[in-house]
Amino acid sequence: MKNLEAFSKQLVAPSNLFLFAFLGLAAIGFADATYLTVKYFIGAPVTCAILKGCEQVTTSHYSLFFGQPVALAGSLYYLSVLLLTAIYLESKNRTFFLLANILTFFGFLVSARFVYLQIFVIKALCIYCMVSATTSTLLFSMSLFSLRKNKNTSLQEQEIESPKSEV
Repeated sequence: MKNLEAFSKQLVAPSNLFLFAFLGLAAIGFADATYLTVKYFIGAPVTCAILKGCEQVTTSHYSLFFGQPVALAGSLYYLSVLLLTAIYLESKNRTFFLLANILTFFGFLVSARFVYLQIFVIKALCIYCMVSATTSTLLFSMSLFSLRKNKNTSLQEQEIESPKSEV
């Protein structure tokens, strides 16, 4: 944990616009996954207006994990990203935003797996699942951008602090 805190102190604070976009995407993902979770628990079918595979995907055995809907895990994932980012906004403790960034990697991997399952195994697409996959991919991309920006800023600061000596 000390290594994580030490690393997070080196991070450059993201702009408010960046943070609010990050929060907005997490909120969209949370709303989407929570909608699917509620539909599961009330026993209502998930119908799609655009794609015709929602019910097929959400009732497949791949839609459950240890007897619970995968969408519930998605809701908890997006809620965690939302809360960690909000806590960062309030406290300015960069460890919280770093943890949110790390979570997006796992969200992206899980989403990639479920997109694969929809396309190649179930052979049906659920628009709500694709919204979630897009949201988690965008969050992960933003996290990569944020960490890359920090890496570049860190390298530039090192060059300023220790300029190359010319002989």
